[in-house]
Amino acid sequence: MKIHHIAIICSDYNVSKKFYTEVLDLKIIREVYREERQSYKLDLAIGDHYVIELFSFPEPPKRPSRPEACGLRHLAFSVENVTEKRAELITKGLECEEIRIDEFTGKEFFFTQDPDQLPLEFYEM
Repeated sequence: MKIHHIAIICSDYNVSKKFYTEVLDLKIIREVYREERQSYKLDLAIGDHYVIELFSFPEPPKRPSRPEACGLRHLAFSVENVTEKRAELITKGLECEEIRIDEFTGKEFFFTQDPDQLPLEFYEM
């Protein structure tokens, strides 16, 4: 029917919480600390759409996250204006790749990454 949400485990909860809420401007739906798991769970939304569960766990194992590594390649967000979004993220301190053109759709897009090097794509609507 549709994707319900995406779960992300971060290495530093406070850094990632700030990134997703202040840099990417996702809205907090709910934040819970689960004492038995020593874990935070932060539910985030884009507008009214629940989209990301951000988790913290004590010492999660590292995993490769380059776009060509096996597994989840990247998360892609739709934006109205790729040039403006890229400029906004650079102003907020992110390193962003140059804007590219999708050879199949002709749409603009670029990549950046979250604090744990998870590749994030911003793609023209």
